[in-house]
Amino acid sequence: MTSDCGLFDQAWDAVVVGSGAAGLMACLALPPELNVLLLTKDSRARSASRWAQGGIAAALGPDDSTEAHFHDTMAAGAGLCEPTAVRLLVEQAPRCVERLLSLGVGFDRQGGQQLSRTIEAAHSQRRVLHAADQTGRAIVDVLQARVRERPRLHQHNDAVVLQLWREGERCCGVQLMAAGLIGWLRTGAVVLASGGGCRLFAQTTNPPLASGDGVVMAYRAGAVLRDLEFVQFHPTALMIPGAPHFLISEAARGEGAVLRSLDGSDPVAAVGGGNLASRDEVSRALAEHMVRHGDAHVWLDLRPVGQERLLQQFPSILERCRAWGIDPLTMPVPVAPAAHYWMGGVETDLQARTTVSGLYALGEVASSGVHGANRLASNSLMECLVWAHQLGQGAWDPDPGPCVVPAHRPAAPVAVTSQSMVTARQMGRRIRRLCWTMAGLNRQDDAMAMAQQQLQVLAHELNHRPELAWRQASAPGDRHPILPQTMGLLRRWVEVEHFCNLGLLLLEAARFRRESRGGHHRLDYPAQQTFWRRHSRQQQGQAISSRPVGV
Repeated sequence: MTSDCGLFDQAWDAVVVGSGAAGLMACLALPPELNVLLLTKDSRARSASRWAQGGIAAALGPDDSTEAHFHDTMAAGAGLCEPTAVRLLVEQAPRCVERLLSLGVGFDRQGGQQLSRTIEAAHSQRRVLHAADQTGRAIVDVLQARVRERPRLHQHNDAVVLQLWREGERCCGVQLMAAGLIGWLRTGAVVLASGGGCRLFAQTTNPPLASGDGVVMAYRAGAVLRDLEFVQFHPTALMIPGAPHFLISEAARGEGAVLRSLDGSDPVAAVGGGNLASRDEVSRALAEHMVRHGDAHVWLDLRPVGQERLLQQFPSILERCRAWGIDPLTMPVPVAPAAHYWMGGVETDLQARTTVSGLYALGEVASSGVHGANRLASNSLMECLVWAHQLGQGAWDPDPGPCVVPAHRPAAPVAVTSQSMVTARQMGRRIRRLCWTMAGLNRQDDAMAMAQQQLQVLAHELNHRPELAWRQASAPGDRHPILPQTMGLLRRWVEVEHFCNLGLLLLEAARFRRESRGGHHRLDYPAQQTFWRRHSRQQQGQAISSRPVGV
């Protein structure tokens, strides 16, 4: 890993956007002779991957098989999984576990020998490997250490990608805000590993950086988006006024934790599979129960798991709950559904290629075909690893032009006043409340149409905000100076604009699909329809369309 350098004055063979599991594995998988730039918009290289508690799924036990893992994934995806993508995932998963072990990831073991496996929703076998309840952090920490050892790699934090640079049919770089400049950076290829966008919703388990940047930028660059209407709402997020909606891992229910209503009844009694039914079913059952009874939450009782196992397997859950005055060893935890994972994203093939030459995507920003209408628990970390491997093994097709650093010219400085931050925060909160209320767990056309109209008005206003209007005149080669203290202010405005555009894309897709399936539930079209065993597809300048599964 190289020391800091002039980002805009070097030619890079590849730029990787995002430092979660997908981005880090992409850096390790790319050919070692490439000059790679790893960018993250956060100062400490944080990511949603680090927040992943439950684990990573692979069929390793003597009572399990890749065929069983395949069928569980297909069933959870409610008819929209791409079979070839799922087959690739389940067959490569054991090899990816071996790779993680060789890199130094310390998964929990039984008696210090056999890998410990737990069960989560919609899995038929105990196949979820874990490192206590901090699996994501354990994996990302090891990957980050290995990335630091990679030759010909430079990592730059506090670097915000503003848009993709496209020439003709090819993505050939990015517009970047970093090191006191906003400039254009040419590269052989761009790998989007920027994560999802569930921060769009007022109630979410996601970190603040999950603003859907990659999806919006890819759409504007002409890439096809797929299945954007499918959002997974996790049933058990901590629900205390003023507290972040911290995820209470599904693995806790796999080990015996029980959902209870405030009156002591079972809120998921009518759901086949009960506590361990698929996430969309449990989340909707809880939401309907809460509305019917006027409750703000239900209880998750972890005490049936047993004190010893709770202390051993779920230490961070215990710590976070206790920080807010809840001791799961002695009392139930207040929980409610929250937006957790976006199944849809930038359409990719089995080599992580998007529909735009030179642009790749993997992880939550991508729609690889694995998750369909509803993600099977703990498949997402494995998807990152498998598609990173595919990226490295595939037909890497870099732009032959990156060896020439483009000439640059000074441009007008970008200024953002601190007073405008109040307006940005207010607009962001308004968008998030609107999407949670009108396009959350339960949707119907009249409410979504109203939300769409409101977001269209906001989008027009944002286009004319002085904090953002300068981008319309910025061309490759321009370099705009920006004060370091102003960069955070501009980042907030960019994220608000991304929220607005992501919300519009979500609403278009959700109104288009006139059925209920997986993570997409329509009150006005409550049944699943055979005709709709199709992917929605959105591309800038084109009317929304659909394509059958398997095509």
